[in-house]
This record gives sequence, structure tokens and C-alpha cells, in this order.
Amino acid sequence: MAASEQQGEKRSAEEETVLSLLDVLEEDEALQDEACAVLGASDAEKCSYPQGYVKRQALYACNTCTPKTEEPAGVCLACSYKCHEGHELFELYTKRNFRCDCGNGKFKQLECKLHPDKEKSNAQNKYNDNFFGLYCICKRPYPDPEDETPDEMVQCIVCEDWFHGRHLGTLPPEHVDFQEMVCQGCMERCTFLRAYNSKLGVPGVTKITPAETDQEEIKVDFVETAEAPNTPAITTEEVKVETSQPPEVKEEEKPSCTPSASTSSDQKPCNGETSCAVKTEVKANSACKLEEFRKGQGTALSSATYWPSSWRCQLCRCAECMKLYAEHGLLFLLDDHDTVQAYEKKGKSEVQDNKDPLMAALSSMSHVQQVELICEYNDLKTELKDYLKRFADEGKVVQSEDIKKFFEDLRSKKRRRLDNMQYYCS
Repeated sequence: MAASEQQGEKRSAEEETVLSLLDVLEEDEALQDEACAVLGASDAEKCSYPQGYVKRQALYACNTCTPKTEEPAGVCLACSYKCHEGHELFELYTKRNFRCDCGNGKFKQLECKLHPDKEKSNAQNKYNDNFFGLYCICKRPYPDPEDETPDEMVQCIVCEDWFHGRHLGTLPPEHVDFQEMVCQGCMERCTFLRAYNSKLGVPGVTKITPAETDQEEIKVDFVETAEAPNTPAITTEEVKVETSQPPEVKEEEKPSCTPSASTSSDQKPCNGETSCAVKTEVKANSACKLEEFRKGQGTALSSATYWPSSWRCQLCRCAECMKLYAEHGLLFLLDDHDTVQAYEKKGKSEVQDNKDPLMAALSSMSHVQQVELICEYNDLKTELKDYLKRFADEGKVVQSEDIKKFFEDLRSKKRRRLDNMQYYCS
């Protein structure tokens, strides 16, 4: 073998990454932290139906039970595990003010195992094509096996649909932090937001047209019940990367600012008869900030808009603007707990409150101590496996007394080993 090849192999061996037990646990902890952020502290054991119209929760649609030929329906996290195991599910990430449909009148043959006593329908739920696994103005599945164009998907905070970046009219900003997006269709409906965008919005990269679709104009289609309002519910935006993983979760949440007017959100779940409106106190003689923003408004562009984390705090809260928000179904914009960042922070906080004690112990150990712990663990696993194997071979049932005896013998062996150790001092 040539000397250069030997040096190359030696260098490759030296550059090979060596992971310690602590590295593995830290990586696992990061994955758990991300998963908890995506699930937003949703309960994996109890159906969310008794909570009413939950402010924000992880949701799924079952293509097995409610295919495209049926009415759209959404199920909570717990029902996706307990009632729809093995079914074809669409992950919807998060929806606002939604009540679990599992087992209600939309499911012809399935009864909810966790909470079977449900009304026939949830009149205030809002649905779109996402519930049938279709997204964006191109109405394509995610991930799309026929789409070879690398692109990220972004969720509109108004219509809750996910859009390819190339179908938004302007591409998402590059190397610039933005927290929320309002799609082109919703901007055309909520035209007053253009005034705020002129000063508060984050500029997109370039103006583009959705050439890959046959639609001449961007529309947001909703399937609603007869009692449901005509305005779509609003969710906050998060980047959904084109992989099989859940949408990308932002690692940090920027501090929220305090609105000029006193606001407080209704924390009680809706009972299906009242809406989850935001209670807001309005100053009688407050000047309209929207009019001030309109003075500097430039030419209106027909495209999506991108917003920083603090933009909601700048929204006017005068009496006329409050009526405007109500007419467009946008009162949630004044709710500090509405954002995806607040939703994810709730999930992450539960991770912090339930830190693994083993992880904390290993963090304070030296490399040698970590290796010793691993050896002790492997010895314990081997001895316990051999001990239980004897019961299996003899067809005996393991009793609690047998387990106690095992650990007593283990402690006794450890004491004898320590007593026989020789100590040297210099």
C-alpha cells in the first residue's frame, strides 16, 4: 500500500466522530424537545373533545375513515393513537379553535374509544383541503412524489393552508427572520393589512407568478358547516421543510411586546355554543393607528406578506378597528397565546419540567465516570438477563421476592468486590 494511501486512511480514522453516551442522550433530548414543540403539549392519552374548541392543538385527518368522497373531519393526538392505529393519517400540524371529530356523525363505522359520547357534528370547526391531504393553490399532496423541485412550505396564519414558496407571489425572505405569513388570497380579502405591511412587513425576495398551476387567480377554498362563519380561522406560520419530518420548529421565541391597550384572552374552552372571542378593552378616544399607517402606504402588491414576531403588537385597537377585526374574523391577532411560538413554547416548557435525571447526572460526570457507569449498566443488564432466563427455562413465574433477592445478591457481590480492592497511596 502506498504511503499516501496509508496516511489518508490514518487521517480518515482520526477524523471519525466518536460519540459518548452523553452525546447520544443530548441528541435524543433535542429530538424529544422538537417533537414536544410540534405537539404543543397535546395529551396523548385523553381525547380533547371535553375541552371544547381548543385554542390550538395537534390535529390529524384519517384518509381511511373519511376519504375525499366523505365529509372532512379532524381528530386529536390521542385519538390518532388509540382509535386510528394502522390507518392512513394526514398530519395537519395545528389548527385553531377546533374540536375533535373522532367517532361523530362523519364517521360511519368508527366509534371513539376514548370519548364515544359526542355530538353529531362540531358546527364551529373549519375545514379545508388539508383534511384530504392536499395543500397550496396547486392542490398537491405532501410530500409530493411527482414534484422534483426543492421547495419549502409555509403556513398562512389566516386560512391555515400550507403553500409552496414559489406559489406565494413573492418568495419567502432569505437570511431574514420572519415569524408569520399571510398568503396572497387572504391579503386580497383583508386588504387593510396592506397598510401595516408597508412599514412592518418583511420584504419577499422577488415577484413571481404561479406558472405551475392552471389557476388565473389565487383562491382559498373552504368546506364549512352551515352554521360556521364565512371567514376562515387563522393560524400562525411555521416553515414546513420538504422531508417526511414534521414542519421545522423554530428554536427560539422572540420576546413579545406589550400592546398599547389592555388586552386579555378568554382562557376557557368554548362549549360549542359560543365563540372563542378575544376580550379586549378599547380606549374611547384612542387615535386610529391604521390611518397613520395608510398615509405611508405604497403601491398595493398582489402577493403574500411576511411578518416579524412583534408585528401584532403594532395593530390598532381603536373601536373602528376592533369592528374591522370582528368582520374579518381576525380578533385572534390580538391574542398573545394564539401564535405558533406560544404554542411551541408550551410544549417545550413541559420538556424542561420533566428533565431526565440520568441526563442531569451524566452532565456532571467526567468521561471516566461516564464509562464506569456504562460498564455498570451493561453488567446489570447481562446479569439480570441471565437470572430471568433461568425462570424461563424452568417455566417458573417471577415473583417480587425473586427480584428483591436478585438486587440483594448484586449489592452483596459489589461489597465483596470493593472489600477485596487494594489501595495504594504515594
